[in-house]
Amino acid sequence: MLKFTEDHEWLAIEGGVATIGVTQHAAEQLGDLVFVDLPQVGAVIEKGGVAATVESVKAASDVYCPLAGEIVAVNEDIANDPSLVNRAPQGDGWFFKLRLANPDDANALLEEAAYLTLIG
Repeated sequence: MLKFTEDHEWLAIEGGVATIGVTQHAAEQLGDLVFVDLPQVGAVIEKGGVAATVESVKAASDVYCPLAGEIVAVNEDIANDPSLVNRAPQGDGWFFKLRLANPDDANALLEEAAYLTLIG
């Protein structure tokens, strides 16, 4: 299941675990990333909490956790090569995997069509 947030994050949810990253739109708005600070595996983050920080040639921005849960994996590839987020934000440029505290909370997030209307 693929979901989106109004904060321009995407979630690919499978078996109660969400792979989370920023959308193509967000990557374009951020500009060329030069640094990514990822959360620690095992961290428990509330919905809306800061999960990661990105720095681009334009500015620093926070990436918020769209749902509550526990970080179960991070993408070290983007820490080593932040430009991967710009090249493949909705693919290999994912940020972290979150074991959802309540998977049903994802039902309140946007479907792809609604997200595309939002950014349209």
